[in-house]
Amino acid sequence: MKVLLSAYACEPGRGTELGVGWNTVREVARYCEVWVLTRPDDGREAIEAELARNPIPNLHFVYFTLPIWGDGWTWGQGAFQIHYYLWQIQAYFVARKLHRDIGFDLAHHVTFVKHSTPSFLSLLPIPFILGPVGGGETAPKAFFRDFSRRGKLYEALRSLSRWIGERDPFSRITAQRSVLAWATTDDTAKRLVSMGCKNVQILSQVGLLSEEVEQLAQYPLIDQAPTRFISIGRFLHWKGFHLGLRAFAQASLPPEAEYWLVGKGVEQEALQSLAIDLGIAAQVKFLNEMPRTDLLQKLGTCMALVHPSLHESGGFVCLEAMAAGRPVICLDLGGPAVQVTAETGFKISAVDPDQAVQEMAKAMTQLVQEPELRSRLGHAGRERVNTFFNWESKGKFLVGVYKTILAHQG
Repeated sequence: MKVLLSAYACEPGRGTELGVGWNTVREVARYCEVWVLTRPDDGREAIEAELARNPIPNLHFVYFTLPIWGDGWTWGQGAFQIHYYLWQIQAYFVARKLHRDIGFDLAHHVTFVKHSTPSFLSLLPIPFILGPVGGGETAPKAFFRDFSRRGKLYEALRSLSRWIGERDPFSRITAQRSVLAWATTDDTAKRLVSMGCKNVQILSQVGLLSEEVEQLAQYPLIDQAPTRFISIGRFLHWKGFHLGLRAFAQASLPPEAEYWLVGKGVEQEALQSLAIDLGIAAQVKFLNEMPRTDLLQKLGTCMALVHPSLHESGGFVCLEAMAAGRPVICLDLGGPAVQVTAETGFKISAVDPDQAVQEMAKAMTQLVQEPELRSRLGHAGRERVNTFFNWESKGKFLVGVYKTILAHQG
């Protein structure tokens, strides 16, 4: 098969969108002849260095950026979104010329993982797959009461931007012309259906490399664990770390219990003040962002990951925790709820903040008091990651879907 992939974000050795782009194209190229449309700005040097070390003959990169406003993506978030939209338009003309010369069998939009922005590759006269894409997730209204004025403004602008994007006629054409659209969550799936998608399925965009799974499996399951919980991510209102702090304060834990929060962001001072108000400042440690190797070592010394995100299409750190044999406490929302099951952690219903905090505190207490439960959840987490979220398995799955689609088209 000759496959055209669109990956605006693509760079080896990275997490988030960049890693999704790179790992998808790399794994698909094991089975297909792949051409990748991407930008030269972020990842070209890293991509070419990686391909020099580990050549993939079937993988061809086509780099381009806007001819007049090439560095517009660096001018702030608003300019970044405009650059992304214009780049998608340019991608169509680049792809159309390539298609005349090469004759692709199928096109697939990979990154950005965003449902409300069009991919003009859908206009090519070949089957088009969208996603996985996310962005349809929204924090439950009851949780807005804890947000700062800045946080509430952010949520309002995010909802407005999504509303406009979903009504863009080109976004709707993208949805309607997709032979298959993968949504990262049920919330996004419902929005894609409302935009005209006829075939929508749930598929997480995140995964781990086989070598990462093996590396994380080396961390021993902790039976006699230090009573230590950890949260990892940007300190933003929608990450829900304030809920984690409140739950830690309510849980029945021994005096030596600790809660580590790793990251940085605008909510850090508010979180530190909350820890003081709750009387747990001596037990809570704030750690700055650190290299991934160091971060995973920190994770490996903790009992469980607390990830109470209120709207998130991914949740990469949940996979890392499960692969390391650490149970996850998350809300039953967004991407984490797709990754985590009752066999690998605790999915807390998100009715209102008080209820969520109470149930999270109960989960923390249970993990401390039941080492056999910790071990069982840890084992199941490792199995789930290796079965469903290993990039090698995901690559085989994607190519299998391509073949099925082309067989039906034929």
